[in-house]
Formats: sequence, C-alpha cells, structure tokens
Amino acid sequence: MIDTRKTEPRKLGWALAALLVTGNMIGSGVYLLPASLASVGSSSMVGWVVAAIGALLLAGVFAGLGRRLPAADGLSGYAEQGLSRFFGYQASIGYWVGNWLGNVAIAVAATGYLAHFFPVLAECWPSAICNIALLWLTTFLYMAGPRAVARFGGLSLGIGLIPLAIAAVAGALAFDPQIFAASWSPDGAGLAASVPASMALIFWAFLGFESAGVVAQRLKNPERDVGRATFAGVGLAAVIYIAVSAAIFGVIPAAELAKSSSPFADVAARVIGGGAAGFVAVCAIAKTLGTLGGWMMLTGETARAGARQGFLPRVFGRGALTPPANPLIHGGLMTLMVLISAQPRLAGQFSLLIGATTVLFLIVYGLCCAALFRFSDRWPARLAALGGLGFCGWAVVMSGWTFLGIALAFFAATTVGWAFVRKTGDPTEGLV
Repeated sequence: MIDTRKTEPRKLGWALAALLVTGNMIGSGVYLLPASLASVGSSSMVGWVVAAIGALLLAGVFAGLGRRLPAADGLSGYAEQGLSRFFGYQASIGYWVGNWLGNVAIAVAATGYLAHFFPVLAECWPSAICNIALLWLTTFLYMAGPRAVARFGGLSLGIGLIPLAIAAVAGALAFDPQIFAASWSPDGAGLAASVPASMALIFWAFLGFESAGVVAQRLKNPERDVGRATFAGVGLAAVIYIAVSAAIFGVIPAAELAKSSSPFADVAARVIGGGAAGFVAVCAIAKTLGTLGGWMMLTGETARAGARQGFLPRVFGRGALTPPANPLIHGGLMTLMVLISAQPRLAGQFSLLIGATTVLFLIVYGLCCAALFRFSDRWPARLAALGGLGFCGWAVVMSGWTFLGIALAFFAATTVGWAFVRKTGDPTEGLV
C-alpha cells in the first residue's frame, strides 16, 4: 500500500486560508497607492468606498461559487463549468498573465520602500535589478511549498499592520483639514470624472479577495472556507484602506505625495521623526515580500490548473505537486517584464503595471459573475452576480483607453490562440 501522506501536499485549514486572503489583499496596494493617487487627490476617498462596495459584491459571488462548485479548479474552473470551455480558457490565461504582471508591481512597491534606505534604488536600472532579485527570492520561497508561503504571509501580515497602525494614529493626531481640503482635486476634476478614472488603480488594493477560490484544491473544506475567508478579508481590508488613506492625505499635500516612493514612511517622519520612518519602511518591506510570496503561489496554482485543463503547456504540472519548472518559468517571465516596464519613476512603473493587471482581473471576475448567474437557480445569488458583473463592466470601461486597449488586444490575441487550444481533445494533456 502506498502512503499517500508522503505524496500528497497537506491541506490548508480555514485559519491559514484566511491569512492567505488577507495577506494577499493588504500589501503593495495600500503601501504605494497614495502616491499613485496623488493626481486624483483626497477625493479618491470616494473611490475607495465605491471599490469596497464592488469588492463586497464580488466576494458574495465567489462565496456562492465556492459553495456550489467546491471542486472547481480556480477561477477558470468556475468560468468553464458555468459558461463553456472557451470562457474557461479566457479566464485561465487572463488571470495567469495578470498574476505575474501584478507580481512585478508588488516588487516595485517593495523596492520603493528600500529606496528609503538606499536612494539609488529610486533610479531606473538599479530599481530594476532590485525588483528582479526580490522576484527570484520569493520564487524560491514558493518552491519550498504552499504551507511555507502561507506561514510567511501570516507572519508578514502581523508585521505589515504596524505601519498602517502608526500611519492611522499619526495621521489622526496631525490631521490638517486644510491640507485634506486643498488636496481634494488637484486638477480640478469633479467626482464624476475622478472616481471612475481612479478605479483601475484603487481596485488593485482589493485584488486577492479571490485567493481562497484560486487555491480551493488546497483547502480542507472549500465549500465552507472559501466564503468565510473571502468576506473576512474584504471587510478588514476596506476599513484599513479608507482609514489610512484619509490619514495620509490629511498630513502630506498632494503635490508632495506625488513625488514620494514611501508614503507611510514619510508620514511617520513628519509626525514622529526619522527613526519611526525607518521602522515603518522596514515593516512595509516585510509585508510586501509576504504579499509577493502569496501571489507567487497563486501564479503557480493558476498555471498548474491551466495545464490540467489543457489551456497551458503541461510543463506547468498537472498533479498534486508543483514541478520546479513552474516557478522557474514564471521567474523568467517576470524578469523580462521588469526590463520591459522599467521607467525613470517607480510610481509611474507601478501605475502602469497595476492598471493593466486590474483590468485583466476585472474581466475575469466578470466571467465568474456570469458563470454564477447561469449556474445558480437562486435569485439572491443571481442578484449578487448581476451586481458584480455591472461593477466589473463599469470599472473596465471607465479605466481609460490605455488600459482598455491593452485588455482588448490581449483577449483578441488569446481568442486567436483558442484555435490551437481547442484541438487538444484531452484537457489533461495540455499543449506540447
């Protein structure tokens, strides 16, 4: 008799799943986004509220999918079972590419806080080298196994909440209503223009709420735990994001915030002193690395599911264990993306990457909403699916022509690629 305990990976319980979801959400989004949103100003607070509502709607969608399709293999499994194999393929490729694009953005955020100690890292090519080093460091962490990633993410989450707490308290003590009001809309745009335009950037901070669904095959009880972990992560993250963003815009004028590579450290330096700024920067670095480790696992699991379904080359793995080629290939792809997207300002590179990633993810979320609407026979679930689908469509359309064009070009290319994928008769074979 074969001892399966030695050949099958240990499953994640509810607690570790919740830590993975929360850790993947609270990361680079909140740490560097205030600088990216400086052009929108403190009016971006309205955008945070709208994004939180949209994320809660989508959390309901994924909770419903987790209950009804507990055996589905990630987001592509939801789309395939609820819609068709073609849409499962689109969801798989879109989410997979969005994952490793987003990983590069998280590495950029970590480098931004390292630049607090080493200013040379704020320059184009030194920052690129640092980004590549961080990506490979967390690639090797993922190769150590999913439990190592989840535990590291849980540890870094505790550390990462420290700068958020410091910023919230310091911001409350030093909050200046005049600074907040003067930063409301630096370019004079109204809410009808600024909120939709900032949504692709803001919603980046909520990406990761679907983590439990992506790794459902790694959970002990996916039918129950997907929903619990998803709702808890979204609710906690929304409260934290809104509180700390308000604190930062009430302390640092928008014009100065736009030039920052480490907003939370800058707030601590203004209110408490330089020593506190360094401590905050160290905590932010630890948290972004923990987040990056979690997203590395999601990237690998997405590729593994895609290979099992025949959407990606079988080298990414189809069994219970992830082959070393899976993370190594992703490390190479992300290294290439770092070099392609390098820009003189870290905030500029960060905004480009997160905008493209968020739009890709929103389209995949929309496919999952459509899958739930078609699959479910209960009107509460159908209403949640319609609400989530409406939010995704609105956010994508309002993201701007640059990001919308990137998404349209990407899915046009994958549609052409479908002609080759559909020829594979056995979904477990993958492409060769």
